Amino acid sequence: MNRLCTICARGGSKGVKNKNIRELLGKPLIAYSLQQAIESGLFRTIAVSSDSDEILDIAGRWGAQHLIKRPDELATDQAAKIPAIRHCVGEVERLTGDTYTTLVDLDATSPLRFAEDIIGAVNLLETRGVSNVITGMNSRRSPYFNLVEADANGFVRLAKKLETPVVRRQDGPKCYDMNASVYVWRRDCMFESDSVFNADTLLYEMPEERSIDIDSELDFQFVEFLMRARGKE
Repeated sequence: MNRLCTICARGGSKGVKNKNIRELLGKPLIAYSLQQAIESGLFRTIAVSSDSDEILDIAGRWGAQHLIKRPDELATDQAAKIPAIRHCVGEVERLTGDTYTTLVDLDATSPLRFAEDIIGAVNLLETRGVSNVITGMNSRRSPYFNLVEADANGFVRLAKKLETPVVRRQDGPKCYDMNASVYVWRRDCMFESDSVFNADTLLYEMPEERSIDIDSELDFQFVEFLMRARGKE
């Protein structure tokens, strides 16, 4: 299979300043995703998309083969991610003359994944022949048991109801928290749908200890703690 890995990393993060290149145990954060992509052995090409020249420079030093400068309109706080991935794929295909069959996007803020998680998600897509695969972990809360939503008056109720209510969380339908770690698409699906949810979307389950997406200083501290526990100092 002709596979492309993209890593989309904007500059100017607000929750954690410069988080995509912030040093984590001696390496810039984005380096972990690049190393995992290389270690997986799956990809003909690995590309990084960013509006930041500094991020692109660091990505090149850590193994990215193509450095794609993202247009400003695809790098705002309001910009969706799929158009940025499409732009990156289109630019890489233009530069290489290749058309890729499997597209994988790794979130730079999910450094706890293993290469085996990437391999597992890609294998799931390619063996089942589905449109796309997302990753997630077993949910701590169930919308059928202990996840509530509030109406305009602040009154709360279960987010989802079953015909026969469950009395234990584990008796409800299986639910997952998306962990924003690995996204896999067939190329045609990526360019046809603006959603990560399609009629045949599958989920590759990852353990909780590999599922933290860094979005705050507390997340960063959790990740650093877990990496030290792994012996990554």
